[in-house]
Amino acid sequence: MPLALARTLADLGLAYVDLYLVHFPIALRFVPFEERYPPEWVFDPALPGGGKMEYSGVPMEETWRAMVALKAAGGVREVGVCNVTTSGLRDMLSYPDCEAPAVNQVERHLYLQQPQLRRMCEESGVAVVGFSPLGSGSYVQLGMATDADSPLLEPAVAAAAAAHGVTPGQVLLRWGVQTGCGVIPKSSHPGRLAENLDLFGFELSAEEMAALAALDKRRRFNDPGVFTQLMNSFCPIFD
Repeated sequence: MPLALARTLADLGLAYVDLYLVHFPIALRFVPFEERYPPEWVFDPALPGGGKMEYSGVPMEETWRAMVALKAAGGVREVGVCNVTTSGLRDMLSYPDCEAPAVNQVERHLYLQQPQLRRMCEESGVAVVGFSPLGSGSYVQLGMATDADSPLLEPAVAAAAAAHGVTPGQVLLRWGVQTGCGVIPKSSHPGRLAENLDLFGFELSAEEMAALAALDKRRRFNDPGVFTQLMNSFCPIFD
């Protein structure tokens, strides 16, 4: 079993994981585990200025074939990708004799609905899972968004919440599920965890879904072309 997967399973105390993902379609220079684990983004943070990202020349096809081999060997049930664009997915679907990703996990919320990517994934049999489904919340403390950037504050969201007797957060999560995608909310609060699971006792109307669809701003919060500059690097993957 490859060292990285073996270490992951040992850390989690599991015999296998249900889903193993390529986090970003960015190949970085390898850092031996005995030097630093996890390696994170910067190759050598001890360098003046905190170091920077250093890239390797490994093509996505080589990485993906290795992921598929992991599934065949056991230890993972399914393999997928994160943050892959329509052009990146089209490339992956062209690899000869190689299965498609089971999942493409991408930033997806009311302000970044990604309809073309979602449609392409659906037509290709790739499930879409949206991270940051509530929008800007996780990025405020990182200085990548402000409190005013939250789709939770939208009047259409408040109106739908009032109509169904639910919270604005539940409306956002229900919207994600009702568009045929998975959602990954994050909370450590027991009450919020219960709310996040309670999405199937109501259904948004066609009018409410249309009002929410109109809120798409193509606003991306998690963009390596922006945040990697904080690591003395520049690594855009989105146009």
